[in-house]
Amino acid sequence: MSQVQMRDRPHVPWWNEPKNRGYVYQGLLFIVLAFFAYEAVTNASNNMRARGIPTDFSFWNKTAGFDVNLTLIEYSAAASTYGQAFWVGLLNTLLVAVVSIVFATIVGFAIGIARLSNNWIVAKLATVYVETLRNIPLLLQLLFWYNAVLKPLPNPRDALAVPKITFLVPEFAPTVICLALGLGGWLITRRARLIEGVAVIIANAFGSLLMLAALGVWLFGGSGVASVLGQGVVAFGGKAGIYLHNRGLIFPEVHLTDSAWMMGAALLAAIAGAIAFRVWARRVQRSTGEQQPVGLVATILIIGLPLLAYFAAGAPASFALPELRGFNFVGGTRILPEFAALMFGLALYTASFIAEIVRGGILSVSKGQTEAANALGLTRAQGLKLVVVPQAMRVIIPPLTNQYLNLTKNSSLAVFIGYPDLVQVFAGTVLNQTGAAVQVIAITMAVYLVISLVTSFVMDIYNKRMSLVER
Repeated sequence: MSQVQMRDRPHVPWWNEPKNRGYVYQGLLFIVLAFFAYEAVTNASNNMRARGIPTDFSFWNKTAGFDVNLTLIEYSAAASTYGQAFWVGLLNTLLVAVVSIVFATIVGFAIGIARLSNNWIVAKLATVYVETLRNIPLLLQLLFWYNAVLKPLPNPRDALAVPKITFLVPEFAPTVICLALGLGGWLITRRARLIEGVAVIIANAFGSLLMLAALGVWLFGGSGVASVLGQGVVAFGGKAGIYLHNRGLIFPEVHLTDSAWMMGAALLAAIAGAIAFRVWARRVQRSTGEQQPVGLVATILIIGLPLLAYFAAGAPASFALPELRGFNFVGGTRILPEFAALMFGLALYTASFIAEIVRGGILSVSKGQTEAANALGLTRAQGLKLVVVPQAMRVIIPPLTNQYLNLTKNSSLAVFIGYPDLVQVFAGTVLNQTGAAVQVIAITMAVYLVISLVTSFVMDIYNKRMSLVER
């Protein structure tokens, strides 16, 4: 703008500038909202004091005085506080949410792909699954799993024992070692078909060596054929170690010694090494076109390092079998029927929606991509895995995130079947005992908000990685 035009421009007071007016209006609105918030908080606090309702968070460190039948951390009614009860409920909520999300994703993807199957029966069965489960209220499904499926199971004294579990007898360690060695050898020899050159000979030799070692452990490691047959009679007689009854699934409890950290450290190191080798192999393939045996190396690392650490630590893992004493079992680890019912209900219900998301995502991919995969000689499964599904993920992930959020929030229905989640333990029992309704509900709402934001953030990162990069 020239100086002449600037001189000809009329002077406008600062309060008439649109930008300045916007700041003024926003400031006034903020003051009004802050005033109403202050008045609401003050009024609520006065009324709560008048009725003897606590207005602070002093209840957090008071003794809880109630038991919880599922705790992932140390908790006792006589010594634990309401704050610890909150963490117990939160961890139980996260446990069922994570497990249900994993199962819902697996089942949802399987059903969604099955709906597009060329097999008429498979496609129709998948359609019946989707149309049935997504149109039945979730609460009714939870009650079905809990009351119609799990409660009719026999009582603990008549529990269903899983027979002939030979690897649960006292001579557990050699049997597991031989099974791990044999499985590792079989996987390595199977993956050897995908590589070329001298590596094939090395892989086959290493796999065969592992299977021979497995045979040696089986014959000479204390769990030979005669020993297993002799212990099998005991297992068949009702001491298998796994029992199913109307109060849950009981299975052996793992006991670890102080040297067990070596196994965990070895497993983490193996996973990190496998990831690093995969990254290096991709760079080599991009630069030279040479393909590296990623699966073979990962198998050797993830199986071999923890196994070596197991021997080096002096076999730090052992199992304690549950025993029936009186009217219930003592020892072992129990999966509550409330947890199982909630997990089955959430996973199968959410899977029906995920299946439709997956089906829509696959149909969004151009048909030419499938034809190109067929022209390259890929099978239908290979075409889905390598061509179609990776492109469909950019359509699948956003609505899939919503389903994960819905599943996590729907877990609050656990209160209807007695599962001790955050809502039942904290927003139920703690609220009733302390009377701090405002504080408890505010904390519960904040927790679910944080869980939702973290889930959205993680899925958004994954979505950006899977999105197509245009040139």
